[in-house]
Amino acid sequence: MLERNGGELEGAALDRLRRALAGQRVGAEVGDLDGVEGLSADDLAHWDEHGYVILRNAITPQAAEAAELAIYESLGMRRDDPASWYGETLGHSIWVPLLRHPALVANRRAARIHKAHAQLWGREDLWVTIDQGGFNPPEHERWRFPGPHLHWDATLAEPHCFDLQGILYLADVAENQGAFSCVPGFHRTLKTWLKSVPAGVAANVHAQRTLTMTPIAAKRGDMIIWHHLLPHGSSPNRAQRPRVVQYMSLRPTRFHYTETWKA
Repeated sequence: MLERNGGELEGAALDRLRRALAGQRVGAEVGDLDGVEGLSADDLAHWDEHGYVILRNAITPQAAEAAELAIYESLGMRRDDPASWYGETLGHSIWVPLLRHPALVANRRAARIHKAHAQLWGREDLWVTIDQGGFNPPEHERWRFPGPHLHWDATLAEPHCFDLQGILYLADVAENQGAFSCVPGFHRTLKTWLKSVPAGVAANVHAQRTLTMTPIAAKRGDMIIWHHLLPHGSSPNRAQRPRVVQYMSLRPTRFHYTETWKA
């Protein structure tokens, strides 16, 4: 924990951690959420049906752009120079291991993000992950989309527990721009679908052969939050601009999860 926080924790953060580890209920990391605008009733209804929701204006456009530019800088690329988007720094991957830049750190403390996750979890004692960025440039003769394709980041073994994942768009993303993609509503049918997987075939393989994902477009500063039981992935970027994102999840101090791994 100390290593992840530069060797020290501030007084309030350390006190919150101590109380949480002692089994005491703690509030939100960013303070009182009562006056913070979160997900609307329509948003929550969409979540229940589709298993994902777009938190509009999760952060300000200025905060999103600051993080976007930090990712370009870390990769040695220039936002308005397409020739620079395919350098050796990135390698053949869309992941950007930029974790501690102040712009990304600030986004993890956005009150609207904490509020929305508190609504979905039904509690405020949440801890934000220190996750990476992403850079998915337009496909090019020197660059073909490497994935990840349709997959789960969760075990498919029962019981199927609740968990959330999130992606923050740092610039506008169109459907054909390498958008985050998922199979909406699949969290409600997963258990039945698993029974249809042929014997001897891995569920992930069967899913890639038979399921179709929907790309989710959104604006700079919007965050897509999805149920971790939704099959999901990125997609080939066939637009003119890169998809630049920040990954982020929030989880409670203690929550149920299934230890057995099944793909």
